[in-house]
Amino acid sequence: MSALRRVFIFGSTGSIGKKTLEIIDAFHGEIEVFGLSAYSKIDDLVAQAIKYKVKVVVVPNVRAKEHFYEKWIDKNSIPKLLLGPESLVDMAYDTSYDTVIAAIVGIAGLASALAAAKSGKRILLANKEVLVVAGSLFMQYVADNNAEIIPIDSEHNAIFQCLCDNNIGIDFKKIENTIRRIVLTASGGPFRTHDLERLQAITPEQACLHPSWDMGRKISVDSSTMINKGFEVIETHWLFHIPIKKIEIIIHPQSIIHSMVEYIDGSILAQLSKPDMGIPISYALGFPNRTKNEVGFIDFIDLRKLEFYPPDFVKFPCLSLALEALKLGQAHCIVLNAANEVAVESFLNGTIKYINIPKIIENSIEWYEQKIPYLLNNLDDILHLDMISRSFAYKICHEE
Repeated sequence: MSALRRVFIFGSTGSIGKKTLEIIDAFHGEIEVFGLSAYSKIDDLVAQAIKYKVKVVVVPNVRAKEHFYEKWIDKNSIPKLLLGPESLVDMAYDTSYDTVIAAIVGIAGLASALAAAKSGKRILLANKEVLVVAGSLFMQYVADNNAEIIPIDSEHNAIFQCLCDNNIGIDFKKIENTIRRIVLTASGGPFRTHDLERLQAITPEQACLHPSWDMGRKISVDSSTMINKGFEVIETHWLFHIPIKKIEIIIHPQSIIHSMVEYIDGSILAQLSKPDMGIPISYALGFPNRTKNEVGFIDFIDLRKLEFYPPDFVKFPCLSLALEALKLGQAHCIVLNAANEVAVESFLNGTIKYINIPKIIENSIEWYEQKIPYLLNNLDDILHLDMISRSFAYKICHEE
């Protein structure tokens, strides 16, 4: 890396944020952690701020701020402490650093990601919802302000690596007519071999036990229902300017091949690595250079086989709902995401059964289709549709 890179991690106490800090250690001082934000786990946030001597920290409210002060034991001066979602947006615009790690989970990460794009920063994107609910607006801001996007999500990072031309980025005009299809791989989640009857009694603990990846609870449930893979199709469409008809999903239980790009001449490029988020994060942080990390390497002799299966759209209806939402338009994707977030939260807190998650989403989309179509010209329009969609989903969750 030729020059010191300064980063701000939005969502530093989540699984992606923690892994990012772990990987930054491998850069041996070539990356400075300028700032951190967290919504919860304030004790962890304090420890991170002390270790990396950050300049700015954003917390959600006064109570979190007071907790932060109480736990601060370092002899060095305390970082500048800011409050609330408005401060996240302000810091996304701040010119004191150059790279954003967008790792806030859910719609809460949307405003700061849009602001980072408008400020022309390099954005290491882990938040799926930014593209799911605001793909058109976000990518327009990226183009208008010469921002740079490097996806952290393993599948999209794999596609990025396969499409990159001599490590200088992606020439979308050049690849437009040369790609036959992009293949997104999916582990199949913890219930890949379950029959429909066994899905009736799934518990939150079971849904959060992913067979390949170490993830947070919400994204683990999304992976188990396979709506996560549907979100990734939506992301692929926006990130790489690829029509939905050229995006395919294949179940690959070993999670070694993270995605593939097939060209019109029959050649296929694939990115393979151990199923560890450290690799895509390391690649994104160091781009265009590669940096050694502690993840380790694949032993093909020990691996022995790679399996592939078609997705089961009957067993996993959330996948079909996501693909259909993309075909119908951005508003349907907003409703899809809002209903899913409410349904997953309701499942995790015991309000609804696992099998009701797709029902909540489907009912919410049907509800929206009875309304006059919404115009989505700006962030306020998106957030309003998100809000009323959540209200409807919450209502039917508590009627179950």
